[in-house]
This record gives sequence, C-alpha cells and structure tokens, in this order.
Amino acid sequence: MFDLFKGDSGPGRTSWSERLRAGLEATRVRLGRPLTALMGRKPLSEEALEALESALLTADVGVPATERILNELRVRWKRAGDEAEPRALLTETLTALLAPLEKPLVVGAERPFVIMLAGVNGAGKTTSIGKIARWLHDQGHSVLLAAGDTFRAAAREQLQAWGERNQVQVIAQQGGGDPAAVMYDAITAGRARGVDVVLADTAGRLPTQAHLMEELRKIRRVIAKAQEGAPHEILLVLDANTGQNALAQVAAFDAALGLTGLVLTKLDGTAKGGVVAAIAGTHPLPLRFIGIGEGIDDLRPFAAAEFANALVG
Repeated sequence: MFDLFKGDSGPGRTSWSERLRAGLEATRVRLGRPLTALMGRKPLSEEALEALESALLTADVGVPATERILNELRVRWKRAGDEAEPRALLTETLTALLAPLEKPLVVGAERPFVIMLAGVNGAGKTTSIGKIARWLHDQGHSVLLAAGDTFRAAAREQLQAWGERNQVQVIAQQGGGDPAAVMYDAITAGRARGVDVVLADTAGRLPTQAHLMEELRKIRRVIAKAQEGAPHEILLVLDANTGQNALAQVAAFDAALGLTGLVLTKLDGTAKGGVVAAIAGTHPLPLRFIGIGEGIDDLRPFAAAEFANALVG
C-alpha cells in the first residue's frame, strides 16, 4: 500500500515558506561560510568572491550562472557602496536571475486541457501528478488522470491510489498495454465527461534510449489527434539530486517534445538546490512547480524571490 498520506497538511503544519527554507537547508549551508566571509569587506574582496564561487559551483549552480551571479554581484556591490549587505545583494542577484522561470501554470480555455508529463525513471512523475491534481482541484478545476506508464510495476495502482485520494477518475489499461491508446481513451473520456484537465502520466525513460524517446513522440502525436492543439502543456519532471545532469535532460526532452515547463522535485533531499540557477542560466523554461517534501501540498508554483530568500537565508 502506498503511503500517500505522509506529511499532509493539518493542525500544526508549518507554512510553505518555512518548509521551503527547511528543504533548502543543505544547499544554504554550503553558501553560509562564504557569505559570512563577505561580511564587513569593503571594498569587495576578490578572495571572498572566490570562496563564494566555489560554494556556488558545489551547489550545482554551474559555471555560466555562477559567472553571471558574481559579475552582477560586483555591480550591485559597487552601486550600494558603504551600505552593501552581502546576503541582501546575493538575494537580489539570484532573484533577478531566477525571475524568468516564474511563470505559474495557467489552464487555458480548451476542454479538456491536456498536460503531459515526462522524465527519467525515478524522477517523481506519478507522485507529482497526484500533487498537481490536488493543486488543480484547489484552483476549482475538475481533473482526470491518464495512467500512461503501462510498464513500471504498480505504476497504475499508484496513480489509482492518488486518484482515489483526490476523488478523481483514472483511465488505465492492464500492464503492458499501449500508452498512446490510454491517452486517446482518457482524452475521449475527459471530453465526454466535461472534465477541465487531463493529466497524462508516462513511463520513465533515459533520453539516450532512442526507441523510448520515439515512443514519447508517438504519444504526443496521438494526443494531438485526440484533442486539437493538445498537449497544451508538456512538463519535464526533474529530480534535484541529479544536479547538473538535469541540464542534459532538459535539452534532450525539449528537443524531442518541445517542453513548455519544468517540475523540480526532491529539493529537500539534496545540497544541489543551486541547479535552479543553472537552469535559469542555460535553459530558462518556466519552472511550473517545485517539490520539497512528501506531503500532498509540498509541491507548489515556483516564486523567484521566495526561493532566493530561502536559499540565501
């Protein structure tokens, strides 16, 4: 039985901002000592900036984004003069870098509005679908789930458990079925039932598996046949623990599918939270949601200033 109820909201549940800050603690600790070294240094010390550069790189910010951050920090420091406060300046710099990613998911007028999710094995697609279904429900939308992962053991049962929990229906086939057929059936059912949103799960795959990437393209084509203009959103689910490897995943899946956004999960289990900045610096696709826990409300829309504040402290 899947433990879907772990970490639910309720009396005594901390706020999202507090949970985000706690989830980013490991990454924030990596930045803490270099930021402390910056305190009280006027003019800005290149030695202290080198320490910060090292910390940013170990937090998986990546070389391009790190160079951009440091250059902008120098400019802001010079502009601020004697009033410079390192943490505030870094927070402002990060917020500006991350701002292009802050584009929350908006359900368009099409019915059903089809959202297709893809990603590598273990990234958290099925769990993310369950949480997004709850978020959509809270926004007043009716939802139907398409169990397109027909290969992973118990994937259908896991999605059905999420469906029961969210009180939404799931369209599924027996294991080993055609995932494209599941999508077609789900969209047809969604249209017949007047459902607002169809969330389409897919099996995990590596971008190097050419035949499985071609299968994703087929699924996308079938969805387009079932609903004109669909899929309206194609989201790539990324595990924050993969760090810089996430950039290669974004590039490969975007080339194959034409991504419209990203979902970044498991930020609470890694010191590589800086990968968000790396994405902003190289593949600034909208970061629709970030996840920092196992609770059903631990996946929320990304907000640049909120994230930068939680990261820097």
